[in-house]
Formats: sequence, C-alpha cells, structure tokens
Amino acid sequence: MFGRSMLRGLKGRCPHCGQGKLFRSYLKVNETCPSCGHNLSKYPADDGPAYFTILIVGHLIVAPLLIFPVIWEASPWIVLPATLIPLTLVSLALLPLNKGWFIGLLYALGIKRGDSAIHTADLADR
Repeated sequence: MFGRSMLRGLKGRCPHCGQGKLFRSYLKVNETCPSCGHNLSKYPADDGPAYFTILIVGHLIVAPLLIFPVIWEASPWIVLPATLIPLTLVSLALLPLNKGWFIGLLYALGIKRGDSAIHTADLADR
C-alpha cells in the first residue's frame, strides 16, 4: 500500500485510484480527484516536500560540487550564476515530485489535516 500510493503520487496521480490528476497547477492540489471524487485537500503536505527537496539537492548536488577546486578558484561572477541557475531549476523540477509522493505517503499512513493528536509534542503538553 505504501509503495503503490507513493508511486501514484510521484506520477502526479490520485493516491486513492491512480487515475485522476493530483495537481491542478504547479503545486496546487485538486480539492477532489476528478476520477473517483476522493477528497485530496485533507492531506497536510505543508513543508515536508520543500524539506525533502532541499535535502536531496543539498546532498546530491551541492556537497559533491564543493569537492571541485574550480568552485573555490573561479570568479564569483562565474560561479554564482553557473551554480544557482541549475540549482533553482533542479529544485523547481523536484518540488512537484516530492509533494506527490509525500501526499501518497500521508494517504497510506492515513494522516489527515487536523490529526494533531498524533504528534508527540502535542501529547507531551497534556
């Protein structure tokens, strides 16, 4: 169930049926699935996809890039645009993919907006 719903989300499809589109625009999630009518607005993706995007880009692109001496020796006028433009493009390409699988994971785990009781910090406050 986890893998199937995450893969459906990664493909930009409804995690419930796998047919309807998950997004109506770049990162805006459809209120309901156009195919099965499943309520997609109840999954609180919030900052999770952005966090994973930064994690992936930082570990797979930025960290290896720092090994090459050209980054340290070249002029900042060359290095900044040569690194920031591709980093921005990769981040923008990964965001919808990460948001899709993250919503699929929330669906598989059954986590919905308003499930604050599952957070350990909330339980500690009681």
